[in-house]
Amino acid sequence: MTTAAGYERFAAVEARGVSPLYEEWADGIAEDPEVLALIDSLPRPKRQPNLVFAAARLAGAPLTRYPEFQDWLLENWSAVEPVIQARMTQTNEAGRCAVLLPLLSRIEGSVALIEAGASAGFCLYPDRYSYRYQHDGGETVLDPASGPSPVQLTCALAGMEPPTRRPDVVWRAGIDLNPLDVQDFEDMARLEALVWPEHSERRDRLSAVAKVAAEDPPLLVRGDIVEALPQLVNEAPKDATVVVFHSAVLPYLDPDHRRRFVDLVKGLDVTWISNEGEAVLPEIKDQLTRRAEGNLVLSLDGVPQAFTGPHGQSYEALWP
Repeated sequence: MTTAAGYERFAAVEARGVSPLYEEWADGIAEDPEVLALIDSLPRPKRQPNLVFAAARLAGAPLTRYPEFQDWLLENWSAVEPVIQARMTQTNEAGRCAVLLPLLSRIEGSVALIEAGASAGFCLYPDRYSYRYQHDGGETVLDPASGPSPVQLTCALAGMEPPTRRPDVVWRAGIDLNPLDVQDFEDMARLEALVWPEHSERRDRLSAVAKVAAEDPPLLVRGDIVEALPQLVNEAPKDATVVVFHSAVLPYLDPDHRRRFVDLVKGLDVTWISNEGEAVLPEIKDQLTRRAEGNLVLSLDGVPQAFTGPHGQSYEALWP
C-alpha cells in the first residue's frame, strides 16, 4: 500500500466519525505530493498517521485546518522528523480493558496478566477500574469490591450479557521495546499527544489511569516480545492462569516476526487474548463471516469472539 493510500484509508476507516481533524489532515496529506515526499523519506514503520500527527503535536503543531497545518509542517519538518525517528506509536488506551473484561471475567481462580506491547502498562489493571456497559437492557455498572474507581470505562455492549465479575489478578507484567514511566513528564506528554485532539474524555482519563499505575507499578520488561515472553511466563505464579494479551500491537511487527510471536504464544501453556485489526492475523480473519468495518477483532486462543471499538468504546459479540 502506498503512503497516500494508507493516509486515505486512515481518514476513511479510522478517523471518520471519530476525529474530524485527523480525518481532514489525513485526507489532505493523501493528496499532497510535497508532504507525502517528506513522509516517504521515513522508514516504512515510521510513516503511520498516528505517529506523524503525534510527533507534529509534540513539536508544537497547531490544531488547525489542513492548509495551516500543511504550512506549519513544511516549515517545521526539521523539528518534527527527529521526533518521529526517536518515537514509536505507543497509545496506551485503558478503555480497551472494557472489551477485555468479558473474556477475563470467565476465568475462575487467580490470574497472572502479561501484556505484549505494554507501553506504560495501563491495560494491566482491569481489576482496578469501574465499568459502565450500555446494552439493550439498559445500563450496567460494575465497580471494584473496594468501591467506585476514579477511572470509569464506558462501553456499548451488543450480543451478550454484561460481565458480572472482574478477574482476580494476582500478578501483572508487560513487555515493550521502550516501556514508559508514568512518573516521567516527557513520557506522559508523549502519551497525551497520542490521544486524538477531540477526545477530551480520554485525555482526562489518562491522568486518572496514571495515578492507578503509579500507586502499584507493574513489572515492565524492556525487550522484544518474542524473546522476553517465555521468561515472564516462567516467572508468573504457578497456581494462576497465565493470560498473554495484546491490543493493536502486531501491525508494528513485520510479518515474519508476527508469525514467530503467534507460533510462540500458541506453544506456551497460557490463555491467549488478541485484540487486533482484521487483516493482521489471517488465520483469525478467515473465520469471520463479515467484515470488521474498522473495528478490531477480539479473539480467544485464536478464535474470534467480538468486534471491538479501537479505543474500547464498543463490543459486538460474534457468537451467542
